[in-house]
Amino acid sequence: MSKSTMLAAAAALLLAAADPGHAQSLPISPYASAGDAEAAMQAGKITSEALVKADLARIATIDKAGPRLNSIIALNPHALADARKLDAERRAGHVRGPLHGVPVLIKDNIESDDGTATTAGSLALKDNITHRDAPLVRRLTDAGAVILGKTNLSEWANFRSERSTSGWSAMGGLVRNPHSLDRSACGSSAGTGAAIAAGLASAGIGTETDGSVTCPSAMNGIVGLKPTVGLVSRRYIVPISPEQDTAGPMTRTVADAAAVLTAIAGSDPGDPATREADAHKTDYLAALDPKALQGARIGVVRGVVERSPATSAAFDSALAALKAAGAVLVEVKLPDDAVMNPIGEGEGDALEAEFKASINDYLANTPPAVTVRSLDALIAFNRAEPRETALFGQELFEASAKAPAITDPAYLAKRARIRGLARGALDKMLADNNVQALIAPTGGPAWIVDPVNGDHFFGSPTTLPAVAGYPHLTVPMGDAKGLPIGLSFIGPAWSEARLLALGAAFEQATHARRNPTFIPSEAARPELARAYDLH
Repeated sequence: MSKSTMLAAAAALLLAAADPGHAQSLPISPYASAGDAEAAMQAGKITSEALVKADLARIATIDKAGPRLNSIIALNPHALADARKLDAERRAGHVRGPLHGVPVLIKDNIESDDGTATTAGSLALKDNITHRDAPLVRRLTDAGAVILGKTNLSEWANFRSERSTSGWSAMGGLVRNPHSLDRSACGSSAGTGAAIAAGLASAGIGTETDGSVTCPSAMNGIVGLKPTVGLVSRRYIVPISPEQDTAGPMTRTVADAAAVLTAIAGSDPGDPATREADAHKTDYLAALDPKALQGARIGVVRGVVERSPATSAAFDSALAALKAAGAVLVEVKLPDDAVMNPIGEGEGDALEAEFKASINDYLANTPPAVTVRSLDALIAFNRAEPRETALFGQELFEASAKAPAITDPAYLAKRARIRGLARGALDKMLADNNVQALIAPTGGPAWIVDPVNGDHFFGSPTTLPAVAGYPHLTVPMGDAKGLPIGLSFIGPAWSEARLLALGAAFEQATHARRNPTFIPSEAARPELARAYDLH
């Protein structure tokens, strides 16, 4: 039985066990925000159980059949029981907060104590059932969220090959973009991006090292936030780099992202990088201000994304909307090549050394059922397993195996240098122009999937905030003939409240997000029919 067939059967069994007629029709759209779902539950119009049933039915009919998005790897077998418990709490007058009873999907490199494996998309981790919650998962459930399941991803968070196909994993296959099924969902949090865009859950969690929350959010037409590194615990998450890794919310509205961040932010004694988190976290939902753009000085950054008429037109419209909402726009120049080139070149070397150390430590502490317990063993496993290398190789694994130790002075100097350059560049851009945040297109529209040559990136502003460890928010700003394009808001460390407020005000001024149409291919798009001679 195939993985997709097994998941469809699991969803059907979960539904049938509770409701032989499957999910009832809900009085809210599957694209409703988490905030609207919570309001409907509070008003007694729906229950968490009904919401979970509806999501499971939608996963069965859209993700595992029909368009077959392949966005879900595993379902939480306890999701309906968890929802019923939260409904009982609500009836008793106890509501934990704005996520009470809200279904949330998490990326399948984040551990959860629900009997599901945490695979990072790899067959080598198919038995990685750790029976423990990552602290961010525990924070979500403490806040009342229902963990619905785990999402597909670019295998090993896209850190295996230089010519990978984003959104593909040996465990889950290829994630499809719900706006056009032949287009990339980007990566590595491809499954979360596609699932939330398609209305398969109210909110999601992705992880990012450099672009892995923001790119799939933008290309699937949703909101994504990469927080300041150290605001959210990374413990019990399959790692790439302790210097750049972070988890973050992926949602259909900025308010939902703020609510999720409020739940997951905070210090964790098991993650030293989070020691300052409690001092900086706040109620991000309460901090949203509909007038945040009035008088706000915002730096406009150009030249980070390859020029295209569609991207330029969407960006120009976004700038006009920002000005109309009262923002003061300031043109800001990118740092010159003497700054940018060493960052780009040094990041790859640093990540290889950090991945080698962190993945060796993670694998060495997996359950006994996991037989691959080091990077060298993982490389050997992939060489012996043809399903793993059917589309692309493992050059990054092989380079990482030869990387220096993270105690090596040359490595330490390189990491310190690129971090300093990235932080210095962003700090200077912000300070010299007296702006609160920087904006740029998050990227171009999604490219057609190319399993022969790999991904076709159009450029993005992700690297500076990724290497600096600074926050980066993307919000839908428009589209290119139906393909979403996002607007990035980048700020200094711990500026999430300000970025979210600016992003929410922009969102309300533009209402740019569009529900997906699940068009099977670009050729089927009505406005392009003539170009494809399909009139």
